[in-house]
Amino acid sequence: MDRSKKLIEKIKKEDIKPLPRWRFTLRNTLIITGFIIAVLLGGLAFSIVLFAIQQTDFNLVSHLSHSALELFLGILPIVWIVLLIVALLLAMYGIRHSRRGYKFTLARQLGFSVALSILLGTLFFITGGAQRLERAFDVHLSIYESINEKKINLWMHPEEGRLAGRIEQVRNGMLQLTDFNGKSWRVEYDESTFIPPVVLLEIGEQVKLLGEKLNGNRFDAKEIRPWEGPGRRGQGPGGPGRDFR
Repeated sequence: MDRSKKLIEKIKKEDIKPLPRWRFTLRNTLIITGFIIAVLLGGLAFSIVLFAIQQTDFNLVSHLSHSALELFLGILPIVWIVLLIVALLLAMYGIRHSRRGYKFTLARQLGFSVALSILLGTLFFITGGAQRLERAFDVHLSIYESINEKKINLWMHPEEGRLAGRIEQVRNGMLQLTDFNGKSWRVEYDESTFIPPVVLLEIGEQVKLLGEKLNGNRFDAKEIRPWEGPGRRGQGPGGPGRDFR
């Protein structure tokens, strides 16, 4: 008996019936939907990772006793990195189990998923969506530690030469600064202090300082940099992750 006859006999004997078409259609729809959701989540996660990298001031490395890796890990959003990895794995699963997934090698599956997440994430980051999403999580989830909170934890160490806050008053060679814990400081600076052009030293400007803590609430600034970076003036926190009002 040839194979075809054996197969027919087995079908009759075991009463095997073909699955309805709708089940295949539903399965493919779920796989495609899951793939799209996974790629979107991956893009969102990647955009926030980009935002964290943008907020990392690597000029700080020379002023820290820690390594650049420790600085980087201190501000990276671990939750979003984990979500990015999970999203990539789900996207790869979606490709693998799609109608033509057998044609894709593991490397191609990974490359395709990563490329889509990077593309969407970069677009989301450029349009400012990453910062808005990150701030929304900060406002609505009390257990979530925002990137701004991580930055505050890093910069609020005046005894180690790092200070950040909002300018309340500007005089010749002196700033009155309220730090992100609500403490008032007299910040002194001179011609040797590095101040990039983006910092205008205006009331309400939010800045981060490198220098030396003097007696009392005095701070000698060697560098005055923008808190949020170019183009993001006035968007820093007033307390961990909050706006000044």
